[in-house]
Amino acid sequence: MKLGILGGTFNPLHIGHVRMAIEVREALSLDMVELVPAAVPPHKSGENILPFELRMDMVNRAVRDIPGLNGNPLEGERSGPSFTCDTLTCYRDDKPESELHFIMGAATFLEVPNWNRGMEIPQLANLVVVNRWEASRRTAEFIAETWPDATREADDLWRLSGGNAIRSVEIPRLDIKAGELRERWLDGRSLRLLVPPEVEPFLEEHRGVVQSVWSS
Repeated sequence: MKLGILGGTFNPLHIGHVRMAIEVREALSLDMVELVPAAVPPHKSGENILPFELRMDMVNRAVRDIPGLNGNPLEGERSGPSFTCDTLTCYRDDKPESELHFIMGAATFLEVPNWNRGMEIPQLANLVVVNRWEASRRTAEFIAETWPDATREADDLWRLSGGNAIRSVEIPRLDIKAGELRERWLDGRSLRLLVPPEVEPFLEEHRGVVQSVWSS
């Protein structure tokens, strides 16, 4: 199975996340893309982040009718910070037969060397770099600097010495930020067409918890 993995806080899940998953699945002919909410995001404080169970439920409801997308509660099943290297190691152990493709935006990709065991990540999975905003201009240069032994096989494809690949994928620009969505919701403004249709009713259903957390 060719499996895509898209991690994130998803606080809340929005159409940029979902569209990214769909675009990459189609571009790489993946069998499935799993959205994996971070239980304890290591790069963010716990303030203003909804409980993992709520975010996981939100993801499941939003993607359940979208072919080829699925939610995975992996991060909620283990303790400690949600480091990507640990997540991918779990995938390798649980799905050894799968070809793994870890999906990230270009700006996030440029930060990988600073992550916990970040340079091990390309050994665990293929990397899919989604070109979003200005950071995408640095992708090729960054790969040459960081992995000088990488072989460029196409304009959008580099092969690393360990065998895995880094692929660049162009998607429509959707400049949506979760922080702005939280502010809109707290102000009573509509999130229609900015989040999947299931998300607004979900937030309303859990208004007490959502308002308490996002207002803190």
